[in-house]
Amino acid sequence: MKITDVKLTAIGMPRLTGFVNKHVMIQLLTDEGVDGIGEMSDFSHLPKYTIDIVDLERTLQQLLIGQNPFNIASINLDLSNNFPEAMYYYEKGSFVRNGVDTALYDVCAKFLGVSVSDFIGGRLREKIKVCYPIFRHRFMEEVEENIEVVRKQFEKGFDVFRLYVSKNEEADEQFLYRINEEFGGKVKIKSLDFSHLLDWKQAWRIAKRLTKYPVDLIESPAYRNDFEGLRNFRMKCDLPVSEHVWSLRQQLEMIKHDSVDIFNVSPIFIGGITSARKAAETAEVAGKSLLLGTTQELSIGTTAMAYFGAALGNLDYISDPTGPELYVGDIVKNKVKYRDGYLYLPDRKSTGLGMEIDWGLVDKYRIKDLSWEDVTVHQLQDRTS
Repeated sequence: MKITDVKLTAIGMPRLTGFVNKHVMIQLLTDEGVDGIGEMSDFSHLPKYTIDIVDLERTLQQLLIGQNPFNIASINLDLSNNFPEAMYYYEKGSFVRNGVDTALYDVCAKFLGVSVSDFIGGRLREKIKVCYPIFRHRFMEEVEENIEVVRKQFEKGFDVFRLYVSKNEEADEQFLYRINEEFGGKVKIKSLDFSHLLDWKQAWRIAKRLTKYPVDLIESPAYRNDFEGLRNFRMKCDLPVSEHVWSLRQQLEMIKHDSVDIFNVSPIFIGGITSARKAAETAEVAGKSLLLGTTQELSIGTTAMAYFGAALGNLDYISDPTGPELYVGDIVKNKVKYRDGYLYLPDRKSTGLGMEIDWGLVDKYRIKDLSWEDVTVHQLQDRTS
């Protein structure tokens, strides 16, 4: 089997908050008539430069046409040489590698007539417990809005939430107080997510104030790649500390410094299922736990993450992928399913990713390019319009 063409389609999908996320759907066409699809999720984030989608399509055509899609290891090596790791969270080269890698798994599993989950080793679970994100408070007036988000999502079955913090600690504390008063033990706050916005000393001061309310863990409480600072925070904090893995080199440094208890691993941030599996195996050898992270993908990217997570033996903490619940729409006929706060895997009888593209929806949300227009840094951080 040979890849005969590569096609990219830019998608602009509005969130419920009004913020429009720009994603790219990739199709791999083959001489066997079996096509693979993948998702390059969330180009609408820092670093604030734009990918030229026409140029990217031509580049991927040069790299992939004529290749056997089963040569996943060698293709990933080519991708790493052309879109290298940069030790930066939200590095766009990782998004590109992830989209191609996902499409390779999809086309190979379809050709074999099996699910991607069986192609990569099977399942230890059919569902994954997830949490719903509560975006960062900048103003006290936003507390009531976020309490209402919790009410609505609780009615839909979500009982665990992740709170972005660090811009207005008074508002953050008021939110936690209100949640505790209204819901008691019926709602859990999985984590306080500092998103690398503060140094570890500032994060520690705020964490001490907020953790008088029940919280499971702390995420990203130091500047990016500050491995010493992350360790200093961890040594002071009684709660487990989590950090995203966006580079195998970065993961090695966190292991050397014993900076974290939990590795937050997601294919989108490290460049695909292939690299994510390496990071998960490394975490297991190092005796660290895992949770599944997210940039809030559409259904294609979320399904790929679910298959990856379903095979993990050290997935010890509640995970983050709730992207399809945050958008006004999707581009597939069969969105991923959530029930009672769990992400459910597609039926095992489905082949490949088990996703069927809805071309009417693709046309509805199709955009010309990935340009930034007038989006501000605050909008990027808070995912608001």
